[in-house]
Amino acid sequence: METQLEEIRELQKASWDKFSPGWKKWDKLMMEFLKPVGDEIVRSINPKNTDFVLDIAGGTGEPGFTIASKGGMVVITDLSEKMLEITKEYAKERGIKNIETRACDVCELPFADNTFDAISCRFGFMFFPDMLLATKEMVRVLKPGGRIAVAVWNGPEKNFWVTAIGGTINRNMQLSPPSPEAPGMFRCAKEGLIRGLFQQAGLKNTSEKEVAGKLNSGTADVYWNMMTEVAAPFVAALSQADDAMKEKIKSEVYQALAEKYPDGNIIIDSSAIVIYGEK
Repeated sequence: METQLEEIRELQKASWDKFSPGWKKWDKLMMEFLKPVGDEIVRSINPKNTDFVLDIAGGTGEPGFTIASKGGMVVITDLSEKMLEITKEYAKERGIKNIETRACDVCELPFADNTFDAISCRFGFMFFPDMLLATKEMVRVLKPGGRIAVAVWNGPEKNFWVTAIGGTINRNMQLSPPSPEAPGMFRCAKEGLIRGLFQQAGLKNTSEKEVAGKLNSGTADVYWNMMTEVAAPFVAALSQADDAMKEKIKSEVYQALAEKYPDGNIIIDSSAIVIYGEK
């Protein structure tokens, strides 16, 4: 792997390790928020009770756990060992026996060709240093006739849950926008982008579907606390601001939420795209 890609991978690994406690703290809220997307992935790959399934960038366990509930065997992978520690803890608590975990990089999957019946990946693609290489690796380990479904975020105009804080930070701190090619939340939002990668890697019968969701944070405090404990880019940006700037940003985020949700009930719409293909 190129040195630059390795550097990105190591930075991401350190970041996800660092934020794993935040993901554990907010797991219930986040998993309820992300459930419609996970459900669409599971519906798309339609796992059978004899299937061997690979869940990539599995985080704290979903949608791998839901796939495991259908039977078969699921290997949940992630770049972060600390995220997978949470997965193992939750699996033990819930008595889920038909999963195993593996810390690895999607661009160098430690599995033989034609191993898995299906592959899932919920919100990992945006962060893969080389998305085509990642896609080719997934296709390599997928059996002929195997199914793959992945989810990415739609554009910023449909995801106020990100832009409420992200836009306010960028506006106040005059941060340079990242390169469209750089890992980031909306990197894969362009219509047909991932579908094109699928086709380039040899997948057929490709399709994409928009899936709506709602982040039911309830209060501005919950929204602010969660986003500043799980979202690495926002935490990194705020760490560069002095106390006065942090307070200004927080105040403006609260104001934006109050204007959009005058009744004080903060339930924010989201939009994702689920892309499907077959080998």
